[in-house]
Amino acid sequence: MIMKIGILSRNRRLYSTSRLVEAATERGHEVHVLDTLKCYMDINSAKPMIYYKGEPLEGFDAVIPRIGASITEYGTAVIRQFEMMGVYCLTESIPLGRSRDKLRALQLMSRKGVGMPVTGFAHDVENGRQLIKMVGGTPVVLKLLEGTQGRGVVLAETYKAAESVIDAFIELGADFLVQEFIKEAGGSDVRAFVIGRRVVAAMERSAAEGEFRSNLHRGGSASATKLTPEERRTAVKAAQTMGLSVAGVDILRSSRGPLIMEVNSSPGLRGIEEASGKDIAGRIIAYVEENARPTKSDSRRTRG
Repeated sequence: MIMKIGILSRNRRLYSTSRLVEAATERGHEVHVLDTLKCYMDINSAKPMIYYKGEPLEGFDAVIPRIGASITEYGTAVIRQFEMMGVYCLTESIPLGRSRDKLRALQLMSRKGVGMPVTGFAHDVENGRQLIKMVGGTPVVLKLLEGTQGRGVVLAETYKAAESVIDAFIELGADFLVQEFIKEAGGSDVRAFVIGRRVVAAMERSAAEGEFRSNLHRGGSASATKLTPEERRTAVKAAQTMGLSVAGVDILRSSRGPLIMEVNSSPGLRGIEEASGKDIAGRIIAYVEENARPTKSDSRRTRG
């Protein structure tokens, strides 16, 4: 089945976007890259519609959202509008919102029994030392709730350092998380790439010298790794808890088993493709082919 696929992305030259375009085109599909912020919506009960550069976006069979963290709210609204139009969305609006809300994501995983670092949450505390003790004492990792790609994340090795960071966050009026530091992870984590109910690739990311954050954007390095059955189950369970069909699940290897650090709803493709040597973009398009249906015969109901 030849499909008309929309990719919501601010920049068609980004590696992940260009790879998805390439993979879909190779399989014979009609592909359109749509700048999310340039989409505007006609919200009505008779015929909800999205317009782009003055033209209605009609006839799409599937949409692949690549929504940056800075435009989550507007991006979620655009996805929701496509859902109202009966278009299959690889990443749905509700799962996107869940995964981008770090606190909500942790609370949902806690309820489902998914392993994760001991975490405290606060906006304003009279005694930062009590919050630090709650997660097992120093060293601790402090995270701004709105941070991405390792930004807004600080490792505090002493109580005094941790209290200073907490005071700074409080002064900013920012919500923040305090998490135990998993020493045995050694500055490394694992990114498991989940499509559907399977982990299709995995890489181990190691922090650059003098850095504890393993993000590739921070100069970290990546190499292919083999996951244990428990790590695979944990990654899939975390993605399913969020309701995501495609997810990058970040795992810390600890003495008590795999611990989920984050579930990414728009995982980058460059690192995982280069480390694993696998055609991840092609697998994503194949998943869309298996799960999307022609718009005209689509009988799915939109969830609010």
